[in-house]
Amino acid sequence: MCSTATHKVGVIVGSQRSARAGRQITEFVVEAIQNVDPAVSVSIIDLRDWNLPLYDEPQLPTLITSAAQYAHGHTRKWSAEVASRDAFVFVTPQYNWGYPAGLKNAIDHLFNEWKGKPGLVVSYGGRGGGKAAAQLREVLLGVRMRPVERTVGLAFPSREFLLRATAGEDLDLGSDEIKAHWSKESEELVKAFEELIALLEHE
Repeated sequence: MCSTATHKVGVIVGSQRSARAGRQITEFVVEAIQNVDPAVSVSIIDLRDWNLPLYDEPQLPTLITSAAQYAHGHTRKWSAEVASRDAFVFVTPQYNWGYPAGLKNAIDHLFNEWKGKPGLVVSYGGRGGGKAAAQLREVLLGVRMRPVERTVGLAFPSREFLLRATAGEDLDLGSDEIKAHWSKESEELVKAFEELIALLEHE
């Protein structure tokens, strides 16, 4: 991205499973949106790299107004990471009609760092993950983020693709076949990201 970027957007990989499609899907999302606006830089935040424990702070996140108030170093580091971004795109799979527990835990570690920031939910799965997206959007409202109305669901093209995704195999998301299958969704991603940027510009 251009060095003159004035806004930083974090794109969160919501899956932490050892065999997963989440990183590949997130890279596909980033490819679709990264050149929408040269004033916006886009970077990936992979929750598997953070390995956050279940929330273990002695205080409620809503009562903490400074990273120095956190008791644990892992929380202070996560706080700094989230505080450094102006908005977020959450890329989530759908597990049993919901989104991953690790993603909920990462959100619940903080409050004021999320508060007021725009958010966008992108889901994926056999049918696109719409139920997970709806639930996650409600949680973003709960931490007082400003999620865009539009969510984007990436439905897998076949059962064979689903099995490969579940096994963490290479999905060849740059292929002409996938680009054609998700052409409409790619357009939706751009529109949704433009809505996110509009929220950034009207803070």
